[in-house]
Amino acid sequence: MKLILFYCMTIVIGVGIFLGINLYGLGHFGQEVMTATAHGPSHMSALGDVLLALVIVVIVARACGFLFKKIGQPTVMGEVIGGILLGPSLCGRMAPGLMAILIPPSTLPYLNIIAQIGIVIYMFLVGLELDLKELKKSAHTTFIISHASILVPFLLGSILALYIYQEMAPPAVSFTNFALFLGVSMSITAFPVLARILADKGMTKTKIGSLALTCAAIDDVTAWCLLALVVSRVQSTMNNAYMTYALAAVFILIMIFVIKPFLEKWVPTLSDLKKFSAEKVAFFLVGILISALITETIGIHAIFGAFLFGVIIPNNSFVSHDLDYKLQEIVRVLFLPAFFAYTGMKTQIGLMDTAHDWILCLVIIAVATLGKFGGTVISAKLLKHPWRESLILGILMNTRGLVELIALNIGLELGILSPRLFTMLVIMAVVTTFMTGPVLSFLEKKTAEV
Repeated sequence: MKLILFYCMTIVIGVGIFLGINLYGLGHFGQEVMTATAHGPSHMSALGDVLLALVIVVIVARACGFLFKKIGQPTVMGEVIGGILLGPSLCGRMAPGLMAILIPPSTLPYLNIIAQIGIVIYMFLVGLELDLKELKKSAHTTFIISHASILVPFLLGSILALYIYQEMAPPAVSFTNFALFLGVSMSITAFPVLARILADKGMTKTKIGSLALTCAAIDDVTAWCLLALVVSRVQSTMNNAYMTYALAAVFILIMIFVIKPFLEKWVPTLSDLKKFSAEKVAFFLVGILISALITETIGIHAIFGAFLFGVIIPNNSFVSHDLDYKLQEIVRVLFLPAFFAYTGMKTQIGLMDTAHDWILCLVIIAVATLGKFGGTVISAKLLKHPWRESLILGILMNTRGLVELIALNIGLELGILSPRLFTMLVIMAVVTTFMTGPVLSFLEKKTAEV
């Protein structure tokens, strides 16, 4: 009772003293002027809008991811669909007023920044998963299959560009840039999504699973190099494009021959949590950001620097596993859903309002599938792989998913893609990824019967 009484007296005395100070201040400085504020009960601040948008985005992403996992699809594809549902394709069409409240247009620049930071860290994690030693072991086979699975869809995409350039390309985009980007967008395989599909089916350690992962890893590296060339070409005039290429080459050489040897000597010494302190985690985070900043400044997009920094960190080291453990969940749960929501806002299925548009979308899906599947199967057969392995490999390499969406967003951001073509290519990425699981199960069932 004495403590309660003392506490109450302290509060009363404190309030009394403040009231006395306030009365004295008002007597000397005049009455306070009440000014109108924009932040009332009917309008949240920009921070409030963004926080509400993130709450909605994360909840929808997790719910859709859970549902898709139940039907045997990768969780990440459910999150992609969740982002599209929140955009103008569904929510904006069915309940525009609700969409304006949940994710107001003013939040898009903030969502974009959050998404871009998340993608930079995500691409670092993708690079972290690549095992360069494993790539070297089977280079003689996998390089041929992987590059065939890039070359065939790339050429088919370039041929398709001849037919759709006048109709689909933005006015200021040259045919060369348009054809290059369309070819690259047809050539991508999503290494992380593929790895998850193989893990779900228990195929990671099998011969075909290892071959698919290695091919996809080489495919990713090659496709990102091609995309980097396209981005630098679009962002630069022909006079300084060569400077961009030269600076990019210098950066890559420094990373491989200076930073990589240093990390190979230093990282193994950080063999437990006591040695891998918060300061050292900060060192690697700063490394990600600096690498991303350098490539963004050079003109080949920030994600390439982050990806390369992940590649040069020794695979299967304690540092690699711990960084993946520390960063993976926050990126997957918060940053990637923000990216999917931002992508969904840019995906406007309503733009495809004619039968011609949908036929063209089907043609794009067919060209992408035929190029990726055909290029992989033919090259695998030429290298004496059995038909079953070749077909399974072709199906797996046709997986595009999140990596394709990252590339498409770059194309839209640079003005290479029109919103209508962007939407068609997003649908292509979703459909080709959805195909992988069911077609793979069907093929396994048929070959088992035989």
